Amino acid sequence: MFDNREKVIVFIDGAHFYFVAKSLDFEIDFQKVLAYFKSEAYLVRANYYTAIAEDQEFIGLRPLVDWLDYNGYRVVTKAYKDLTDPSGKKRVRSSMEMELACDLFEQIDTADHLIIIAGDSDLARLVQTAQLKGKKVTVMSTLTGQLASISDELRRKADQFVDLSGFKEKFSRSGHSKNRS
Repeated sequence: MFDNREKVIVFIDGAHFYFVAKSLDFEIDFQKVLAYFKSEAYLVRANYYTAIAEDQEFIGLRPLVDWLDYNGYRVVTKAYKDLTDPSGKKRVRSSMEMELACDLFEQIDTADHLIIIAGDSDLARLVQTAQLKGKKVTVMSTLTGQLASISDELRRKADQFVDLSGFKEKFSRSGHSKNRS
């Protein structure tokens, strides 16, 4: 799938990766994810993007974010926003696409191949622009599980689409599959 001579940068939409893994019924072992990319190519950097609540200093995502930060990932966070729609329903805004896009362009000249673990159609133009700059782009998400988690537009723009359902064993924490007996 990868050429071990390629310089690779990985961009992970944390919320997307979490929901894909949940849909495919496994828990992500981020140490295995990092080891996989290091074994397949020359890994320049692995970036992880997530929104967290400002009051989550020691709860929720904070332990994961700290672990990632100390174990080889570049972590980008921002506080998510609580919004109220016109009907009065509370919603959370936690999109990290802009941060991912800005970082991709800042780091684009240091890589041959960009791997994006995400599924939002808003990233399709980003993929196309990276390709115009001569970069190979792989998008990883899934078409299987409870819900397809990638937009058709993003999947079609990528040079290569990789379904994460084939990585369940490679990326799964041992003994943490929900359907294990």
